[in-house]
Amino acid sequence: HAHITTSIKAAACFCLVSFVSADKAPGERQAALLQRQIADAGETSAIAVFAAGCFWGVDLSFARLPGVLHTEVGYTGGEVEQPTYRHVSGGRTGHAEAVRVLYDPAQITYAELLDVFFDVHDASQLNRQGNDVGTQYRSAIFYATEEERAAAVAAIAAEGKRTGRSIATALEPATKFWAAEDYHQQYLVKGGQSGDKGSLEPIRCYG
Repeated sequence: HAHITTSIKAAACFCLVSFVSADKAPGERQAALLQRQIADAGETSAIAVFAAGCFWGVDLSFARLPGVLHTEVGYTGGEVEQPTYRHVSGGRTGHAEAVRVLYDPAQITYAELLDVFFDVHDASQLNRQGNDVGTQYRSAIFYATEEERAAAVAAIAAEGKRTGRSIATALEPATKFWAAEDYHQQYLVKGGQSGDKGSLEPIRCYG
């Protein structure tokens, strides 16, 4: 596989959404779209779930990668059914802002996705990224198989050795993923930033 590079720190973005109703229902249409794309991709596709702070920039980081078929942002790792942004942003549901990545393992590996995950945020920060503070902004890898868990354990150890810092990334079994509200999906692309495959344009986050 070609070496994957990224020139961004996506989690430097701070989600301060105040201009859209926080009570708007989560993205049922987005969830349905992903299910159709999973069906179309067939047995060649796989899913990975990561949390790395504000999900807007993290989403765009993964969406630009060749081999990634689709991304969606949402909430996972919590206790409340059908959480909304309003619920999660209060930090009381246990959910993390997360990105679900549909990818083709023949084009990009899970290990390569893990490399990008660590590149786009500061994994040494516990329950925060920059000014975004709370467990909803935690660094976390949600594994679905023992193979993913083993790869994540190895990647966390490698990142600690590479940076010389203690890594705060949580390793959590995958649970129900709730698609975020439609206005959150591909938010930065809607704002005019490039979602082209292979793009290395700096990612600017705003809210």
